[in-house]
Amino acid sequence: MGSLAWEVIGVIDSEGDGAEWTFPAEPGAVRTARAAVRGQLHGWDLDCLADLAALLVSELVTNSLRHATGPIGVRLVRPAGLGGGLLVEVSDPLPDLPHERTARAEDEGGRGLQLVAGSSRRWGTRPGGSGKTVWFELAVPG
Repeated sequence: MGSLAWEVIGVIDSEGDGAEWTFPAEPGAVRTARAAVRGQLHGWDLDCLADLAALLVSELVTNSLRHATGPIGVRLVRPAGLGGGLLVEVSDPLPDLPHERTARAEDEGGRGLQLVAGSSRRWGTRPGGSGKTVWFELAVPG
């Protein structure tokens, strides 16, 4: 694990069911965020969601890297009860909310939010005090 250096900036105080990290806006952030998400989900015995969550986090962190220059936050919140969903949030300091668009076959980008929308139970965006958050929820198999 030597090269994986992410900073845990706090665990959400709700029965230990949340984790949060901040990554610098550098190319290695995508790989490091994926590893953090996979590691946390493994610790929560939610390996069944690790591949999808890591893929979607990769897309959102990549979008943030493309447009923002400040730190990128990733937050996971495990469901408290049955029927809940895993909440995943990616935040950056850019105030502009992203919009889902239809990518043409020759476009190199533009599919990230389509992937999030098509793969998650719910998703959305919200402005923050100094930026925005894109979030999605994955169904936890019962």
